[in-house]
Amino acid sequence: MLKEKYEKWTKEFMESWKELDWKRTLETLDKNVEYYENPIDKPCQNFEEVTNLWNIVADNQKDISYEFEIISYNENACIVNWQMTRTMTKSETKQEIDGIFQVSINDEGKCTYFKQWRFTRESK
Repeated sequence: MLKEKYEKWTKEFMESWKELDWKRTLETLDKNVEYYENPIDKPCQNFEEVTNLWNIVADNQKDISYEFEIISYNENACIVNWQMTRTMTKSETKQEIDGIFQVSINDEGKCTYFKQWRFTRESK
């Protein structure tokens, strides 16, 4: 049951991203989420900062496909390995991404902790 909870959350997060529905993506996050866009930076200060990160997605990327695998999980956290391909709209640059999410999910199914690491390879 616990693994299914993390799979459900990850699928909704990734599917809303794929569909460029950033408002739906934000619905997967708790309003008080501790959100790290980059693991070496400080987390977003508030939900408005998280919103500002996501509200540009529909304008700057397209042709998204993804897959993911739950690597490890317990009651407190889950590690997800994910891969994505996408095209950046302004440059038409294609990207391949391999990343890791560390997430914690509350009883309402919302993410309360989000941290990601990712490697991106570009090609024209």
